[in-house]
Amino acid sequence: MSKPPSTRAPRTRTPRKLPGARFLPARLGPKAAEDEDSRAAGDGSGLTLRAMLPNAITAAALCAGLTGIRFAIDGQWDYAILSVVLAGVLDGIDGRIARLLNAQSRFGAELDSLADSLSFGVAPALILFLWSLNDWPRFGWFAALAFAISCALRLARFNARIDTEDQPHKSAGFLTGVPAPVGAGLAFTPFYLWNETGIAFFRDPVVMALWLSVIAMLMISNMATLSWASLRPRKAIRLWVLAFAALAFAALMLEPWWMLSAICVSYLALMPYGLVKYGRIKRRRAQEQAAAAASASGAAG
Repeated sequence: MSKPPSTRAPRTRTPRKLPGARFLPARLGPKAAEDEDSRAAGDGSGLTLRAMLPNAITAAALCAGLTGIRFAIDGQWDYAILSVVLAGVLDGIDGRIARLLNAQSRFGAELDSLADSLSFGVAPALILFLWSLNDWPRFGWFAALAFAISCALRLARFNARIDTEDQPHKSAGFLTGVPAPVGAGLAFTPFYLWNETGIAFFRDPVVMALWLSVIAMLMISNMATLSWASLRPRKAIRLWVLAFAALAFAALMLEPWWMLSAICVSYLALMPYGLVKYGRIKRRRAQEQAAAAASASGAAG
């Protein structure tokens, strides 16, 4: 007597994954701004004409940062610092333009990461070494290296976490540590003050080495810092904020060094506020999770 034919569907053999494939993210490279939403980037197989504009701005930011080194070699300190500041401005708009044109790509993300490392890590370290730290060559060079390495480590950490779902700081509208462009601006604060006051204390290599080391630690710290996405002024004061922004821009044109110093001091003064604000959000989330767990256990009982 013959057996009845089997009615089960034949099993399909799933392809084997390469060893370590589960550790490889689906998307590599950072977004152009750290507070942007994570969205899948293109495969980078080709650059369209539309995608070339934000990448050209990123390349221009890289050229501006590296040109600052050239000005520093010639002793033109004002132009050297302003070149890095210009690189920061260009770095702030290339990602926005990419989102506006829907031209985000993996190529652009990788180019942005490399440009940030050079413009806001290597260039400021060399400029400050030539300006001040060269008078204390051994330990001054270590401080410059610490800053450049910390910038590279920060960008590498951001690359590694870009596809991680559990990011408490980002989900609450905060950043982790001081961003690279902001870190470069903070590192130049002694120069801003020295250029306006002429006080030799701000150019002292020991003071500069300590200051640069502090900024390097803030860049790679796990501290929650404010981002533009978390700043939402109330409707009642929005016109006042616009007026203040216009006056701040005018002050930046008339007294750039004093204004840059004020911006850096204000940012550092707001860091404790950011920690307090994030602490409140963290406690509120913990209470909501505890309440949800208690209600779930009560329903199960």
